[in-house]
Amino acid sequence: MPHRKITSNAHYNANQWAASFAVQAMLSVAAGAFGAHALTGLVDTKALGWWSTASQYLMYHALAGLMVVALAQYVTPIRSILLYFCMGNGLFAGSLYVMALTGYSFLGAITPLGGLCYLVGWCLFAFRLWSTRQDRI
Repeated sequence: MPHRKITSNAHYNANQWAASFAVQAMLSVAAGAFGAHALTGLVDTKALGWWSTASQYLMYHALAGLMVVALAQYVTPIRSILLYFCMGNGLFAGSLYVMALTGYSFLGAITPLGGLCYLVGWCLFAFRLWSTRQDRI
């Protein structure tokens, strides 16, 4: 069966993706506040750094996901970009949160996979923007 190129955003639900990234942004704020107020004194400085980094990158990529959804009418296809940002949040921020709470530093091997997902998402986004016809923007 030949590969069929999808040239529209018909295979995603903008409201669900936007809601997903809005929830991720909310979780970033809650996690940041929790780390700043509840974790201080319970975990070491290194773990607080992991927590802070996780909260920052979770927010950056939640906002990036919302931006991609907002530009969906101009940039196609976007589903893969959104998936990479979500996977990046789960792997990158998720592994850092768990490391900070448990001290299981072996999970640090997962963190770069999340970073790679972020990079792939950004590369796809840049490529899609670059290849979009000027009259569409």
